[in-house]
Amino acid sequence: MAKAFAAAKLNLILHVTGQRSDGYHLLDSYVVMADIGDRITVSPADELSLDCTGPFAPDIPIGRENLVIRAAHLFDVYKGAHIQLEKNLPASSGIGGGSSDAAATIRALSQLWSQPVPALAKLLQLGADIPVCMSPQLTRMRGIGDQLEMLGPPPQFPIILVNPRQGVSTPAVFNALASKQNPPVLEAMPDPRNREAWLLWLSRQRNDLEVPAQNLVPVIGDVLAALRAAPGVALARMSGSGATCFALMQNDVARDALAAKLAQAHPDWRMDQSLSQRTSSLASDIDVQRPVIQSI
Repeated sequence: MAKAFAAAKLNLILHVTGQRSDGYHLLDSYVVMADIGDRITVSPADELSLDCTGPFAPDIPIGRENLVIRAAHLFDVYKGAHIQLEKNLPASSGIGGGSSDAAATIRALSQLWSQPVPALAKLLQLGADIPVCMSPQLTRMRGIGDQLEMLGPPPQFPIILVNPRQGVSTPAVFNALASKQNPPVLEAMPDPRNREAWLLWLSRQRNDLEVPAQNLVPVIGDVLAALRAAPGVALARMSGSGATCFALMQNDVARDALAAKLAQAHPDWRMDQSLSQRTSSLASDIDVQRPVIQSI
């Protein structure tokens, strides 16, 4: 048996810098993994099967269309396994739930089957976010997700994640983006241990998908407005293509107070309280003291 944690992925920055002739978008994104997420358990079996539990299990298909099953077929040496997915993250929410599940499955099966992790090109067949979800490090992701720069342990901030319980179609958001040619991150990232300088640098960056996502799902704007108006918020932004938004908080007290206030004012919104994930917090996961995919 082997287990792996499928962390929620947060795009601290997401600049859309171009579009290739094959339709793939080019990105410049800084990604951090939160300490909330799904859980994968794999055990030996004669055939491959998937069982899904957890609060969002009813929303998840368990056939061959599931990224978890497709991830298992990436290995050169294919064996049977029973895969248990504990689904705690909502689907189509901009926090990489399916991609992180697939990445966790690959890490767990690599251990169970004593097989190397599939090559980057194979991982990208499942989606641009699969490679970045293989490591808990703060990571700069460029290109179509194939250019990864590992930046070490992420800075530690209390985080609140807010999802208005409305799914957003990623293709629809990209299609609604007015300009596909936007500037990349031009400034060098300061040392994350200098919190004030790091936050100032982060505030000068963007998520280019916020505007088109809000146009499609206006409640995203309401979530961002509520976060940005709250005391103790260091930065609030939408993650990925939405609809989940996050706030980096100055301290735990401010985070807990904001969560309580939002829960009372917006009982239909989902709130999660988290931390940016420490690399050492996944010590039971495989190969987490070094990135599974090195800088590319």
